[in-house]
Amino acid sequence: MKELPGKVLFYEGPWYFFSNFSSFMVLWHKQYWMTSEHAYQAAKFVEPTITEEIRLACSAHDAKKLARRNDAFKVANWQEIKLLIMEEILRAKLEQHPYIQKKLTETGNAEIVEDSPTDNFWGRGCDGKGQNNLGKIWMKLRTELVGGK
Repeated sequence: MKELPGKVLFYEGPWYFFSNFSSFMVLWHKQYWMTSEHAYQAAKFVEPTITEEIRLACSAHDAKKLARRNDAFKVANWQEIKLLIMEEILRAKLEQHPYIQKKLTETGNAEIVEDSPTDNFWGRGCDGKGQNNLGKIWMKLRTELVGGK
């Protein structure tokens, strides 16, 4: 992992807790999810058997695989709501974990970037010009946390 001045890069390394795959349980929609990835993947579906299978998956990777396997049953408007769902889940994660609140505050005004070399939507992507939507949500939550609602 390379460091870039003025940027907080997360995917692995010291800022990994920002990742949806990090082991921070989240209470969301009255259920406990092992990771925010579990909650996010399950949110794609309304079928209770699919969502429960994802909720009980042994890892975030397994949760993602189960969602991919059931892609044909995804809610029709997923593309329109996925950013709002992710923000809701990350807000719950932040509110429930004082450690993450503290660390998010410590980022100051740095740009927060999901350092994924493959994800152009949530991260920086292979060329560093990805949309970085996950980082943008964390920066929005940081602004709210430090009183800039």
